[in-house]
Amino acid sequence: MIPPRDALDVPEPAAALGANILGFVRLLRRAGLPVGPGEALRAAEAVSLAGVEQRAVVKAALRATLVRRHDQSLLFDAAFDLFWRDPERARAGAALALTEAQRPEEKPRAGGRRLAEAMAGPRPPPPPPGEEKPLQDAAMTVSEREALGRLDFEAMSAEQIAAAKREIRRLALRLDTRPTRRFRRDPLGPRVDLRGTLREAARTGGEIAGIARRRRVRRPPPLVAICDISGSMARYAQVLLHFLHAVVNERDRVQCFVFGTRLSNITRQLRHKDPEIAFEMVGHMVPDWSGGTRIGEALEEFNRRWGRRVLGQGAVVLLITDGLDREGGAGLAEATERLRRSCRRLVWLNPLLRYAGFEPRSQGIRAMLPHVHEFRPVHNLESLRDLVAALAPGGREERRR
Repeated sequence: MIPPRDALDVPEPAAALGANILGFVRLLRRAGLPVGPGEALRAAEAVSLAGVEQRAVVKAALRATLVRRHDQSLLFDAAFDLFWRDPERARAGAALALTEAQRPEEKPRAGGRRLAEAMAGPRPPPPPPGEEKPLQDAAMTVSEREALGRLDFEAMSAEQIAAAKREIRRLALRLDTRPTRRFRRDPLGPRVDLRGTLREAARTGGEIAGIARRRRVRRPPPLVAICDISGSMARYAQVLLHFLHAVVNERDRVQCFVFGTRLSNITRQLRHKDPEIAFEMVGHMVPDWSGGTRIGEALEEFNRRWGRRVLGQGAVVLLITDGLDREGGAGLAEATERLRRSCRRLVWLNPLLRYAGFEPRSQGIRAMLPHVHEFRPVHNLESLRDLVAALAPGGREERRR
């Protein structure tokens, strides 16, 4: 009898099947999924009950026992297709996946690099301490943390991505609180609460036993980020979007926009917990990545469509662009001035400020510069730390011209 086309090539003994399932669970764990021995036992039991005659049934059984959240489905599907093709050729498949992920003309799947490294297995252990290591001259080298601050996020391995996430978690963005129109009850509040006083008096037969007081509610202002993703900003946009992804998942009332030749709102896509899946969703949504730049049109569209929605209650705006406008700065001064008047604080982050001899020669830069509150560099983790310190409560506002 000829087996069906979608049947898995699994050995008949149950021990071999259990070993393959255990190897698959270890692969998912190395790739970043939170699975352990308990999930492996449940997966083996589910596969034994469902049977191995059909590939789709086995995949559904493993997904039901190993996947906890929806954002883990893409990584699970890629690992299943690669591992169950032929477990004995895992290393060859890992090398093939890593080669495909490094092709410049094709965009790798989400989690492809982490999956390839997980298929390759753990690294060999370090040599025993008894062996003498050759002396190396480290006079002109830098520490690993400093090198990580200059390394592009797209070129990082799984370990470096984890280290970068830890660095980004330390950059907790805490904005200074601002008073709102709402009040809350406070026995030591500066205002008298007349309604609260009468409400308490009604409970005691009209006798006023005490004066209720209230205090104005304070909360951090909204944060709006408008990031340039044109060709001249492509190498910085990857790093800055990782920073914005961490901010969006940490705080509320955060809105993120990107623009090249058109404006796109990517706040909902950045809400995804996994950064690789979030950026893949952004890549499918944004059609003008690494293209031209129309800063004036993008800011004018933002002011017209989104200004009143997201710029209330003293919002802080981060405008991330190098100021190199395709249209020569047409309408850029008016759009920037209107944006400045609509928010409490407009911070322009320009990676070109990393050069010591920077001069505002571009027409777009000269048109925007008089209408911003602050002008800061942004090109590595150190500049992001300076930005976080400036936006924190008690941070010093700077205006660089």
